[in-house]
Order: sequence, then C-alpha cells, then structure tokens
Amino acid sequence: MPGIMIRPNQPLEKVLRIFKKQCEKAGIVGDLRKRTSYEKPSIRKRKKSEAARKRNQKQQRKFEA
Repeated sequence: MPGIMIRPNQPLEKVLRIFKKQCEKAGIVGDLRKRTSYEKPSIRKRKKSEAARKRNQKQQRKFEA
C-alpha cells in the first residue's frame, strides 16, 4: 500500500501527484480497471494467449534486426 509523508507547508497538488505516481507504480490502478467488470475465464485465457503471441512476435523482430 503506497503511503507518503506530508511535510508542513507542502502544496496539496504536489502531495496528490506523488501519491498517484506511487499508486501507478504499485499497479493499483491497473488492477482496479481489471476488476471493474467480470471477464469470463475463456475470454481471459484468449487475451492472455494473444498477449503472449504479440510478445513473441515483437521479440522475434528484435532478434532479426
């Protein structure tokens, strides 16, 4: 869980920006987006294999050059 120390006289906008950045790094926002709607296991499996296929194609292009 991200947490920040607030110093006296620190602007609220800066504190919020630091907190949002820590949440992004921790993966909280992405996880929240995934959990907002139910995804059937078959669709989840299809997306996972699609991502793996794209990763492999990208890696092959990288090694060919």
